[in-house]
Parts: sequence; structure tokens; C-alpha cells
Amino acid sequence: MRSSALTSTGALCLVAAAPTFLAANVVVGLGWHDPAFSWATNNISDLGNVTCGVWDTTRPRYVCSPWHDAMNLAFVPTSLLLVSGLLLTRRAWGTGGTSRAARWMLLAGSAGFGLAGVAPADTHENLHLLAALLIFACGNLGLIMAGFARTGMLLSRLRPLTLVFGALGTAGSALFIAQQGLGLGVGGMERVAGLSMPVWICVVGAFLYHTTRAGDPTPRRPAAEGDHPGFS
Repeated sequence: MRSSALTSTGALCLVAAAPTFLAANVVVGLGWHDPAFSWATNNISDLGNVTCGVWDTTRPRYVCSPWHDAMNLAFVPTSLLLVSGLLLTRRAWGTGGTSRAARWMLLAGSAGFGLAGVAPADTHENLHLLAALLIFACGNLGLIMAGFARTGMLLSRLRPLTLVFGALGTAGSALFIAQQGLGLGVGGMERVAGLSMPVWICVVGAFLYHTTRAGDPTPRRPAAEGDHPGFS
């Protein structure tokens, strides 16, 4: 398969990941009754809890998710779409050290979604916390690094948007850990922390698909300053 075809396929994977995950959040949340699911109060992880009862000693709330299997299943294709898309579009990201490091951080954050799905919070709490750390820390750090990357037309064109999403994700993570909702609720703040990366990636995918289909060549520059080509 030609490089442009691989890039287009990867871009579509990036576009599809966030809508897949958000749709699962909406649909599974509709299955809640007494109490209803609240995006301001409940964490995303509450949708995947496999048991019913009061959960979380720091912020006790009753959790009962009838369609938890669907939510946990949705975490996995979300992760696969993100990881596949990042790998298939690697040529569009540039070859500089910061670009490569950003991709690795984004890959780690993307893998966190898959881990969260196979390790629900109420049955594998430590693994689920690791998954959250990958998403919040690695994913949002990857955004910040991508915002400061100097190589690759993809990143240079989207730099302002990248820095905005990186700032949102990082601030959201800090405020969520501090249990501060700032009007959004703690659950809402978690969504700012956890969804900044996949939503940004969705925008990147749409931009990349458009430029690839329009015949905009993948930007490259000669290797320099110890850079090495490829996804290494």
C-alpha cells in the first residue's frame, strides 16, 4: 500500500476514535436509573464499574452501570484506533526528537484507554489507576511536546490549537486530582483532562485526511541534529 494510502487510513482511524468513545459514554450513561448518570458528578470510569454500590472513599457516590460491559468494550477499540492511527500517520509528524517523543507519549496515553477497559476501576483498581496516569500524564504531556515540536508541517500548522488542548488537558488533570470542578463538577473536569487528547487527535486526523486527499505532500526535512527517520 502506498504511503499516502496508509496515511489516509491512519487519519480515518484518528478521526473515528473520539466519536466512538463519546458515543459509548452517552449510550451507556442512558442505561443508568436511580440515580441517573451525571457528567458533572460521575467519573468516566463509573460507566465501566461491574458492581453496584457506594464507590470512592474520597468522593462517595452510588454507582450502578447496567451496561458496563459495553463501556469497557468501547475502551478497547478506542485505544486500537488511536494507536493504529498514530502508527500509520507517523511520516506526517516530522523526524525531530521532540516530534518522536510526542508520538511516544501519545501512544502511551492511547494505550491507557485499552488498559482502562480491561481493568475496571472496581475490580482492578491499581491497573485502572495506571491507565488513568497514562491518559492524563503521558497523553497531555504528549500534547504539550507536540505543540513545541519544530519539525513536520502537520504539527507546525496546528501548533496554536495543539498548545490550547495541551493546556486544557494539563490544567484539567491537575484540577481533577485536586478534586476541583470549577463549575463543571469533578466529573466534568475529568472529561477535560481525559478527552483533550482524543478530541485533538480527531481534529489532527481530519486535517491530515483532507491534506492527504488534496495531494498535499507529506512534509519532510533532511535529518539533522542527531535525528533519525522513522518511528523510533
